[in-house]
Amino acid sequence: MNKKQLERWSPALLLLAIIVIWEVIIRVFGVSEFIFPSPSRIWEQTMQHKAIILSHAWRTFWVTMAGFGIAIVVGVLLGFLIGSSRLAYAAVYPLMTAFNALPKAAFVPILVVWFGIGVGPAVLTAFLISFFPIMVNIATGLATLEPELEDVLRVLGAKRWDVLTKVGLPRSMPYFFGSLKVSITLAFVGTTVSEMTASNEGIGYLLISAGSSMQMGLAFSGLLVVGAMAMAMYELFSYIEKHTTGWAHRSTQRGG
Repeated sequence: MNKKQLERWSPALLLLAIIVIWEVIIRVFGVSEFIFPSPSRIWEQTMQHKAIILSHAWRTFWVTMAGFGIAIVVGVLLGFLIGSSRLAYAAVYPLMTAFNALPKAAFVPILVVWFGIGVGPAVLTAFLISFFPIMVNIATGLATLEPELEDVLRVLGAKRWDVLTKVGLPRSMPYFFGSLKVSITLAFVGTTVSEMTASNEGIGYLLISAGSSMQMGLAFSGLLVVGAMAMAMYELFSYIEKHTTGWAHRSTQRGG
């Protein structure tokens, strides 16, 4: 196996090693499954309850994607506004930073009062927790446009709008995809947290139900499903990024 193949398969090999070590430790020390289930027990519970898990996973997935879709739209619009104007950057960015520091789980009870138990709080929690990285990266990409480049374009007759849309936004695409890969994982966290307190469906609800009935293997199955969905979306965005912004990674590719 050459270096390139090793890099490609390294995540799978590392995961396999973790599973083997995990299983060995559980068996050698005789850890009770009610405290920490083994991978084999988690797999057994997953197969036993796969229909239920898939149903809850689908609910968590589409709710997360709904909130994440709103986060993309709002994040891009706010990022464009903040990054394109020094006044907006000075006025809005500190407020958004303060808002992002607030624990989003604290919003769930408020959202339940406003929208009731169900889809609404979960979608909005996913949105609230994931739009900030998108906004910041778009704003950063636009705000850090080189003044010299902007001056040259202005001399050539380009207007401010042309500079932002034809140079600034394309230049921000690597930042944008980087923020998507971070935000999608946060969106799943937001949905799951909301489902744990304000829903009767979804992986979050499954975690609470499994924990209360001491089915720790089922609870870990839910956690692994959320991780798998987040990882799949991360890889999807990485694939799209690689095929749309390859120009930004040419030096990295040569170095590898």
